[in-house]
Amino acid sequence: MNSHYQRIIESSAQLKLQLMRDEKLMRSLKDVGDKMVNCFRNQKKVLWCGNGGSAADAQHLSAELSGRFYYNRPPLNSEALHVNTSYLTAVANDYGYEEVYARLVKGMGQKGDMLVGLSTSGNSKNVIKAMEIAIDLGMITVGFTGNNGGNMKAVCSYLLDIPSSDTPRIQECHLMLGHALCEWVELEIFPNK
Repeated sequence: MNSHYQRIIESSAQLKLQLMRDEKLMRSLKDVGDKMVNCFRNQKKVLWCGNGGSAADAQHLSAELSGRFYYNRPPLNSEALHVNTSYLTAVANDYGYEEVYARLVKGMGQKGDMLVGLSTSGNSKNVIKAMEIAIDLGMITVGFTGNNGGNMKAVCSYLLDIPSSDTPRIQECHLMLGHALCEWVELEIFPNK
C-alpha cells in the first residue's frame, strides 16, 4: 500500500473523529440543524456563500436541499449566491469583489432567513460583509470555518469551526457536517414513510 494515500485518509479520519468527540461543536451542529428546520417550516430560505472550493461546497449543499438528498420530496428554498456568473462578474467589476455576496443578501435576504458562509480561513472579506448585512436584516448567520473561526467568528450566530489549518481536511469536514444537516432537515420536515 502507498503510505502517502494512507496518511491522507488517516488524517481525515482522525479529524472527523475529533469533531465527533467535540461536545461544543456537536451542540452547535444540533442548534444549526434545528434553526434550519424552523427556517424552512416558516417559509424562509437558506442562502449559501463561499469562494473557490468553499463555493463548490456551498453550491453542493444548497442543491441537496433545493433538489433532494436521500429521497423524493418537495424542494426547499435554498440557493448558493455565486451561481449567476453574469451578476457575479458585473458586481465584482462595478463595485468590487467584496460586494458580490453583500448586494445579493441585501436584495434577497429577509428577517428569519439563514445565511451560511463557508471559509476555511474564516477571513474571506466578501463572506464577512454578507454576514454583516444579514445581521442587519435579522437573519441567522452560520459560519463553517477552520481554526477558531478567524474574523468570521464575530459575525456568526453559530460557528462550526474545524480545529485544523489544513484546507483540504477542513473542506472535507465542512461537506460532512453539511450532509449531516441536509439529512436532519430532510428527516424532520419530510419524515420518510
